[in-house]
Amino acid sequence: MKKLIITLVLIGFYSITFAQKLSKIEEKLIAEVEKNYEETVALLEEVTNINSGSLNLEGVEAVSKVFEREFQKIGFETEWYKLPPEAKRAGHFIATRKGSKGKKIFIIGHLDTVFEKDMPFTPFTFLNDSTATGQGVNDMKGGDVMAFASLKALHDLGLLEDRTITVYFTGDEESSADEELSRRDFIQRAKEHDIALGYETTQSFGIATVARRGSSGWRLRTTGNQSHSSGVFRESVGYGAIYEAARILTEFREELAGEQYLTFNPGQIIGGSDVSFDEETGKGEALGKTNIVAREAIVTGDLRFLGEEQKNAARAKMQAIVDRNLNQTDAEIIFGDGLPSMVPTEGNYALAEVLNQLSQDMGLGKVKPGDPGSRGAGDISFVADYVDCLDGLGASGRGAHAPGETINMKEYPELIKRSTLFLYRLTR
Repeated sequence: MKKLIITLVLIGFYSITFAQKLSKIEEKLIAEVEKNYEETVALLEEVTNINSGSLNLEGVEAVSKVFEREFQKIGFETEWYKLPPEAKRAGHFIATRKGSKGKKIFIIGHLDTVFEKDMPFTPFTFLNDSTATGQGVNDMKGGDVMAFASLKALHDLGLLEDRTITVYFTGDEESSADEELSRRDFIQRAKEHDIALGYETTQSFGIATVARRGSSGWRLRTTGNQSHSSGVFRESVGYGAIYEAARILTEFREELAGEQYLTFNPGQIIGGSDVSFDEETGKGEALGKTNIVAREAIVTGDLRFLGEEQKNAARAKMQAIVDRNLNQTDAEIIFGDGLPSMVPTEGNYALAEVLNQLSQDMGLGKVKPGDPGSRGAGDISFVADYVDCLDGLGASGRGAHAPGETINMKEYPELIKRSTLFLYRLTR
């Protein structure tokens, strides 16, 4: 049945070739992708059926072993970049070919998913002739397999000879370790290339990701005068920690909400007379009574932005709000860096135009640059200051990060073909 579904999908899209404006070599590449497609789906099933939650170190490495086997078959040198124990993450898979011709391409993916070992497991399963489900099947094992399938087709026709390609699949994108520990090698290798391509889930068949917002975190701690509630608001008692936290959050919303590309979300709040919070697990406890003015409150949240200038300006405004304390209260806010942003550049837009022209040449329609504020942070953002970038080249689907995550198997072969020809044109 699976083989029949795969065949029907390929036949269903075969008519697209009549609208092509492609070279003979590009037509051969499409035929090669189709010839390999059954093996491609088998590889997607294999890696999807290995649990590789970010904290499942053995599972992440097991997925890397599968890609190591496959990339070695097509002439790549492979490497496992093991992270130190203090990172509490597995490591990264790297595959390289080096040459002297064409643009040097840095391909980005990730091995890990949000689904940890203690979560219900969903194996790769066809739901119908156009949809399959599985853990991380579109975010982003579908994209990883796409990148491999494209490179395999190019290799099979001898089109990777004397070309420089680095494939870098990180093992902790969904829950990253310390940046210095985990992304130093990633950034250094990317700097040696001309173009970075991210195979994260595509927003849509007709959209290219030219920008991604960055993300960072913040933790607010407020304190107040613990007293009997009958005295709240009095000069000697004040407002307490919870009112101070509420004031700050309200002013964040009133003064910063609505700025283009900027969002800030308080994801957790704990308050009372006695509070405890575990930063590692995110678990908190509070002890309090309705007749006690709260002594302490903790709020944790994120801040998303486009560019360091916007991030720093937002932080300055937030700090100023935090410093305007209510009577008998105090507050402090601590900011923590996360993923940087990928700012739209002329180089990024130029790559999107190459993809747009290719898509039209294939008869697949136009591709437009996506809204810079429509996507969150990703690994490609770490290298966006050094090379031209394009992301969202991966699989399409729905429900990423949720049970029942799906991949669109009707679009999958066409996305692989487009990816293959895109790499071919860039490396010429």
